[in-house]
Amino acid sequence: MKFDVNLSILLTDLPLLERPAAAAKAGFDAVELWWPFPAPDPGAADLAALRQAIEDAGVRLVGLNFDAGDMAAGERGLLARPDGSDRFRANIDVAVRFAGELGCGVLNALYGNGPGTDHALAVDNLRRAADAAAGIGATVVVEALNSHENPHYPITSSQAAFELIDEVDRDNVAFLADLYHLNRMGEDVLALTDRHAARFGHVQIADDPGRGRPGSGRMPYAEIFARLEAAGYHGHVGLEYRHEGPGAFDWRQT
Repeated sequence: MKFDVNLSILLTDLPLLERPAAAAKAGFDAVELWWPFPAPDPGAADLAALRQAIEDAGVRLVGLNFDAGDMAAGERGLLARPDGSDRFRANIDVAVRFAGELGCGVLNALYGNGPGTDHALAVDNLRRAADAAAGIGATVVVEALNSHENPHYPITSSQAAFELIDEVDRDNVAFLADLYHLNRMGEDVLALTDRHAARFGHVQIADDPGRGRPGSGRMPYAEIFARLEAAGYHGHVGLEYRHEGPGAFDWRQT
């Protein structure tokens, strides 16, 4: 398995520009990020500073979210939101260009909270994002979130995500299998991996309950990793868990 650290949820005791080097010091050669700026187009200087920090650390950016709104305030995407669509579209070329400069091949597009979401708008925006991402050889991924922590998010199952992906009808749109969210929704993540790993454009992990490090909860991660390998998944696995307690961030594969 190839693991990367999500710098938007781990190492957050450090300023953003120090996190890539901290990830490298912790033994990682790959990182991923939620959109880390408060605006869809933060300007050349801020983008250049983050790009330089990633390059200087010697790590590779393997996953990047499109602008999803104010995640800290509970927003979960702009794809389907009539009041957020213009912001999403303003971010498409910015995010794709930044990803292309760093060789990042996965871009995550979150659907957006209801009520008031527009499914046809989401499909149109996903097609726009996929067509732009195709220009750098990248894949756009669609994620299902759990409704316990995200009660207004409409895409809460792998089936709902697959149906949206099929409707978009682009070869470079795939599923982001966040196994923590799926397990919280009662899905059998082992069976899902066996049946649908070919549709996984990216995988993210945390343990359930608690969203802690794999091994801290009840999910069978040793078996999950074995099933991913057996199914031929060759992408990175993003560590998107909460590090709690004293001491430095520490990762040990279960």
